[in-house]
Amino acid sequence: MGLLDGKVAIITGGAKGMGEFHSRKLAEEGAKVVIGDLDAENGERVAKEIGGDQAVFAELDVTDPDSWERVVQEAKEAFGTIDILVNNAGLAGAITGLLDIEEDLYKKIIDINQNGIFYGMRAVLPTMIEKNEGSIINISSLAGLRHDITVNPAYTASKFAIRGLTKQAAYEFADKNIRVNAVLPGAILTPMAEATLTKEQIDDVSQNLLPMQRFAQPEEVSEVIVFLASDKASYVSGSDYVVDGARATINK
Repeated sequence: MGLLDGKVAIITGGAKGMGEFHSRKLAEEGAKVVIGDLDAENGERVAKEIGGDQAVFAELDVTDPDSWERVVQEAKEAFGTIDILVNNAGLAGAITGLLDIEEDLYKKIIDINQNGIFYGMRAVLPTMIEKNEGSIINISSLAGLRHDITVNPAYTASKFAIRGLTKQAAYEFADKNIRVNAVLPGAILTPMAEATLTKEQIDDVSQNLLPMQRFAQPEEVSEVIVFLASDKASYVSGSDYVVDGARATINK
């Protein structure tokens, strides 16, 4: 028996990176998963590897409300309903300062990271309200709690905004038994991190910036998402779950 048996989840950005780990973990716990992404090649691959009776790929542009409506319809046609939304899709962009970031990049990051979550919640909430239950998990970041020299101001602004949207929605839909929480990952050893950082850089960050002296594995974030999606978290809503190995406790 899995923690998510009988539940249906949409995972945005679920075709690769952290999203792929989340898709696989939710399926492992028994959920039917809809992998929403623009990357059709990887999305189809992950869905096939999970299994056609348990996973489907749905092309999704999180910045387009019409695209969201199509994915919600595809989820219902495939699995009958929607119980869980994991708003994982995001864009970091180049590291730059406030005076240097290009306006187009700023708007693009806000559109994907912040507006995409807004559109996603609006798309699934009618189904959850009708069912009188649901769990929405919005992926923020440690940069949603504090400044971060490793990102740009648009990323930080969007991740702070996600926490606000989460708390507003948690309050508004609490009486409908719909739980809304935010997960704030810190340093995670994703395939992208391993591809862009040398072993020496990873070791240096681990030893000098991370109290646990290591990056988290993606699965360690997925485990938190599974808990929040499950009935084990039936009275948890409006909360920030920081998965950073105590990084937020130090001013570096």
